[in-house]
This record gives sequence, structure tokens and C-alpha cells, in this order.
Amino acid sequence: MKWTISQLQKIRDKHLQIDEIVDVTDVKERDPQIRDVSPIKVTGRADIGSTKVTFHLHLSGKFILPCSRTLVDVNYPIDIETTETFLFKTAGIEYDGDDVTIVEGDVVDLLPVIKENLLLEIPMQVFCEDVNLEEAAPQSGNDWTVISEEENKQKVDPRFAKLADFFENNKES
Repeated sequence: MKWTISQLQKIRDKHLQIDEIVDVTDVKERDPQIRDVSPIKVTGRADIGSTKVTFHLHLSGKFILPCSRTLVDVNYPIDIETTETFLFKTAGIEYDGDDVTIVEGDVVDLLPVIKENLLLEIPMQVFCEDVNLEEAAPQSGNDWTVISEEENKQKVDPRFAKLADFFENNKES
């Protein structure tokens, strides 16, 4: 996903169509929350001008992230639409530094921008929908156990058991 400026200028009048699958497994090193990432399908087109190139991209694939409650692997789909602009020359051109990337040297490299967009797509929390909790998380430990709400409602606190008898005695009097 690299082009030199001269390669892009040669195809300025033609449309550059992009349809590639890229391997971005090294994003796992940048974010330890990512357990795995599938190959990312990159499709789109490029609008090439004399001083800039604008890529209109669609990124799709999936991450495997930990569930925030149970730490079970969750397939998180990726579906990103983005527009990225690369400036060849900055002399005499006004630009907002957040919206564009300035080309260092004479090579336009799209892969770092793709990786950045993928990292920005990771949510703060991911929750798994259908998980068997016995397999996902421990159900008991030292002096604790997981109970359902129904079990909790049926269980009477022994400290309040005598209090229930007190109210029954008052009704009889």
C-alpha cells in the first residue's frame, strides 16, 4: 500500500481503485487489549491532484477483544468508512494539520494510516452477548459464591428472621 509521488502523478487522469487485503497483526503490540486481528480488506478509490491525493476507503475485518465482564474472547466486527488526504507539498497551501498527512520524502504509505484508524475503532468496553458463565468466569472462590437473584430473594437473612416473628406477634395482639 505504498506509492511514490511520481507513480501517482502518472495515473492522475485515471482512477486508482484499491481492493487489497492487508496484514495488520502488529497492532497487537500497540494495544495489549487486542487478542487477535483478522486480515483487513481495504477497498476504495483515490483522487489524485497535483499537490495532494485523497483516498476514500472502506476497511472491514474483525478484532478479537476480551469481554469487559468475563474476559471471554469476543468477535468485534470492523466496518470503517474513512477519507484520508496526503499533501505532497505544503508550501503556499493552507491546511488543518488534523485532517491531512504530509508526505515525508516521496512515498505515500497508506498502511500506518489504516492501522491508526483501526486502533481508534477499538471501544472502551466490549460485552459478550451469549456466554456460558460457568466456562467464562469462576463461580466460587475463598468465602464467596455466585448466586442468582431468585436464590437471593428466597434466602432470609438470619439477623432479620426474629424480626419477622415480631410483626406476626403484633398482628395477633
